[in-house]
Amino acid sequence: MYSIKEAFYSLQGEGAQAGRPSIFCRFSGCNLWNGKESHRLDSLCQFCDTDFIGVDGQNGGKFKQADQLAQHLDALWPKNQNNKYLVFTGGEPALQLDEQLMIAMKKLGYTIGIETNGTKKLPDGIDWICVSPKTTAPLVVNKGHELKLVYPQTHLDPQNYTKLAFDTFYLQPMDQSHLPEDRITPESAIKQTLRYCLANPQWRLSLQTHKILDID
Repeated sequence: MYSIKEAFYSLQGEGAQAGRPSIFCRFSGCNLWNGKESHRLDSLCQFCDTDFIGVDGQNGGKFKQADQLAQHLDALWPKNQNNKYLVFTGGEPALQLDEQLMIAMKKLGYTIGIETNGTKKLPDGIDWICVSPKTTAPLVVNKGHELKLVYPQTHLDPQNYTKLAFDTFYLQPMDQSHLPEDRITPESAIKQTLRYCLANPQWRLSLQTHKILDID
């Protein structure tokens, strides 16, 4: 059984694939936060800006079979168009993504990306791996195509990740708009991230362009 919060077709807004037409499949659930505001400050990840509770979002639901979910997702892609690209996200997609679903999507011609916190093992066959660390625990997924660190995180130093086997390293300013006022840093996260990237050019700036463009 797959529990999907929402699924939609839009442009990738972040990182190396920014601007690419993509289907997003957001799995319900995460291993670093239960999604409830009352538990945010007690969780391993305290700044998440995503609703991943339940299956009541756009095109969300429960799916018993991989082929059933694959057909549901494929229906979101423009008819008779190639270059199919699908991003599994969450919550934490590695809690549910399995070999059967990977095979079903590959049969339909998809290139598959994932956005993961890196704490759970991934199935084989993922074409684009983006790891976004949220906890001090060692990463299970310690290599991939891009490492995207939300910045600043007081407990995570970017320098701790620079030796890992990723093709590209991104810093993404933390969206603090949903945080309590006493949790917002005096200097904007964007300014802090700009300054860090300029001083440490291994890191590139990633902006949430989907928010700037006001799209899903």
